[in-house]
Amino acid sequence: MSELPFSPVEKLLENQKHFQNIRKQIHLKGRYDKMTSVAIPLAFAAASIFLIGRGIYNMSHGIGKKE
Repeated sequence: MSELPFSPVEKLLENQKHFQNIRKQIHLKGRYDKMTSVAIPLAFAAASIFLIGRGIYNMSHGIGKKE
């Protein structure tokens, strides 16, 4: 027994032609896609830089060291 395809080949080819003709990058299509692909990584980067800077400051001044 052979399995039926997930979607018809005609529909697949139609979608493929549509996405190949789009000029923008695929992951930046919608209004809120820039938030997930730009804002959230920038927030993670800023938070990690802050925490690394605070750790270096604490290490250099001996703050939070257990005796």
